[in-house]
Amino acid sequence: MSTPTRLLLSVAIAALATSPAWARKDDPAAQLAKITEGRVAGPAQQCIDLPQVSNTQVIDKTTIAYRIGATYYVNQPRSGAEALNSDDLMVTKTFGAQLCALDSIRMVDRYGGGLRGFVVLGPFVPYKPAPKDH
Repeated sequence: MSTPTRLLLSVAIAALATSPAWARKDDPAAQLAKITEGRVAGPAQQCIDLPQVSNTQVIDKTTIAYRIGATYYVNQPRSGAEALNSDDLMVTKTFGAQLCALDSIRMVDRYGGGLRGFVVLGPFVPYKPAPKDH
């Protein structure tokens, strides 16, 4: 391997090793902490209104966070969490406009379309912004 090729390879490996995005993807607890930072958890809810969801974030093998307005609804599945992968697509089939605990989600490979697994949702814990002190 030539010297310039070795140098490029070394730089690429160093960039990957020190990349904050790389660290966040590998650390589900840090990702969840970032989502809930400065927020207060409320009582768990059985359902959320799916049409109001503006953003969904999958934390690999642990959690799905749904954003409605300024609130994140954090769902730690009852089963199948090991199938959660932020690189895959979530295919959700609902009966009505609500997404509820015990509803199932199919995880599908983004590129090949193959089924990766099923997730059965748990309750949704709302995390609202903490009240500001005046």
